[in-house]
Amino acid sequence: MNTFKLHTIQSAPEGSVATLQAVNKNLGFIPNLYGILAESPPSAQSYFQLVKLLEHSALSSGEQEVIALVVSVENNCSYCVAVHSFLGRNYKVDEDTITALRGNKTCINTKLNALANFTRAVVRERGKAGVAEINAFLAAGYHNQHALEVVQIVAATTLSNYTNRLADTPLDIVFTKDAWI
Repeated sequence: MNTFKLHTIQSAPEGSVATLQAVNKNLGFIPNLYGILAESPPSAQSYFQLVKLLEHSALSSGEQEVIALVVSVENNCSYCVAVHSFLGRNYKVDEDTITALRGNKTCINTKLNALANFTRAVVRERGKAGVAEINAFLAAGYHNQHALEVVQIVAATTLSNYTNRLADTPLDIVFTKDAWI
């Protein structure tokens, strides 16, 4: 039985109100993930800040969505697969890549495929990617800074994935076209 409340700005604990207002200002609405996270002001604030810091990433927004989509598939989070499919498309990730990632398949784009494989290895091996994945990642043009930012995105996405799975977060209407499983 789901006991988590989907908060609004009006119902959120005082410590989460500013975060929800900032999310609403940035996105034009409050995704249900944030409505759930609002129950814990530190959780809502830390997730918001972790994601906000990625605006300064050396990885493109599209690459960040590829990583988040891979992590969400690995963690079997239907909510996040839908969200990151939608966002990936908005950041010009092609439909074939999104479809491949959603199905845990090989991407035609070799650079994104190396990124996806490296991300899968980081998730599956809890940070200990294999030599083959690391070499392919570096050969694709990525660097150590990118590897650390992959870890940051894995952490942020895992926080979201686990929250959504625990709370059985309902999918926002804007993401229903990308529903998964």
